Amino acid sequence: MTSNRITQLGILARLLQWRSWSIRTRLMVIAIFPVVYLFFSLISYSYYARLKEVEEELHARAITITTALADGVEYNIVAGNMQAIKQMMYSVIQTDRNIYRIAILDTNKKELSHVENAGQAKPEKNYVELPIKRHMVWVNLHTDDHGSVVQLDSAKSRSQTILGYVRVTMTKSYLLSQQRHRFSIELLMSMLALSVSACLAWYLSKGLSQPLHRAINALRDISAGQTATQIVVSDGGEIGMLQNSINDMANNLHQSQTHLENTVAERTKELIASRNEALKADAEKRRLIHKVNAIVENERQSIAVEIHDELNASLIAVRLESERIAKIAAQASQHETLAPQLQEIQERAKAVAKLALDLYANGRNLVRRLRPEVLDMLGLEGAIEEMLRMYNAAHEDCHFEFEAEGDFALNPELAISAYRIVQEACSNILKHAHAKKVEISLQMNFEKSLLSISVNDDGKGFDTEQIVAGIGISGMRERVLAWGGEFALQSQVGEGTRIFIQLPVESMK
Repeated sequence: MTSNRITQLGILARLLQWRSWSIRTRLMVIAIFPVVYLFFSLISYSYYARLKEVEEELHARAITITTALADGVEYNIVAGNMQAIKQMMYSVIQTDRNIYRIAILDTNKKELSHVENAGQAKPEKNYVELPIKRHMVWVNLHTDDHGSVVQLDSAKSRSQTILGYVRVTMTKSYLLSQQRHRFSIELLMSMLALSVSACLAWYLSKGLSQPLHRAINALRDISAGQTATQIVVSDGGEIGMLQNSINDMANNLHQSQTHLENTVAERTKELIASRNEALKADAEKRRLIHKVNAIVENERQSIAVEIHDELNASLIAVRLESERIAKIAAQASQHETLAPQLQEIQERAKAVAKLALDLYANGRNLVRRLRPEVLDMLGLEGAIEEMLRMYNAAHEDCHFEFEAEGDFALNPELAISAYRIVQEACSNILKHAHAKKVEISLQMNFEKSLLSISVNDDGKGFDTEQIVAGIGISGMRERVLAWGGEFALQSQVGEGTRIFIQLPVESMK
């Protein structure tokens, strides 16, 4: 019971959601529903009207027959001729087969005689019963003057006495059979008309829904990008106008799409050409940067050699000469007359010697900065370790930690670039980061042919989106890009800075 109730509620809910019906369903409902409603209304009215007509007709016949029999059997009742009464009832029941039973009752409504229909009809529950009355006329045959005139007593002209009753029971089986036959013909004709209406509605809805479906499919194809879609104009009126409008819209969209595709293709070619030029310019820039760096390193090496071979040698000679002058002045100071002057010469000579020694030490430091000799002797790992040792000795408030993994037998140019990158990173940390601890790591991966450099500090950090990169960071990035490597910088205010670099091991062609 519950499942049937749920099913009925589901059907009712779907019927209420008529907005989700298809156009053809709506058209079918619009066309069929009034016809079906009219069909059932007329059929119901016709059926109940015929039943009512049968009942009224039978009742009228029953009254007529009962009245006629009540008047006809009066004499025979008075005469006691029951055979004649029965013969009359037979005659009446044979003339109308809708009479089921005729009964004659006495004054106490006790049945005296009856006649029934010999057929298989069913009697009605109701019957018509009328009294059989005897009519008496008073005639005065005597007059006061003993004349021969007969007069009727106006006061006692008529008198009625009930002799019995006539009861007629009708049957509507035969009339209903006739009415059913007529009703069947009407129902058949109505169903035929309903079928014709349904077929016509189905055909017309199909003729309307199919072009709409084709139009909808065409619109879907157009929305999917198939702007060359065209539909055949198969109808007139609004449907034909819709089909023509869709074709015109498709043509306009196709032309616009073609123009847009051509424009995009032209712009794409221009962008590709611009990209190729940019890549070419970028490659040229990298080659130029690489060449400039190489020239700078070569020039530094040349300057370092000149300082080492010429300036340092000259400074050594100046120191030796100064020491010789001081020695001579010391020997000549035995003469008392020249003692003060010789003492001053000796002191000045020692000062020149000390100055030459200092200049020599500065020259050696300058040579190391221009061309670190330790890089040629100890390699990249040893050179960076020696550099960090010097930083730790010079800056006690910042500690540098170094970790290396792998074999760093590199191209000399790549090695000097990696050394300069680490040197610039450490210099930036000392100048700007105010860090307490710096971690530097080198990792060589020959399988991937990559040299990885990581520099992490716990300094104050900075906002990479608001602060423009300085010369040091730009220089490091340019060195990395010149070798075709990758440069990544991460920093947040108060959380330090992390630099991660990957350089390809192969030298740049």
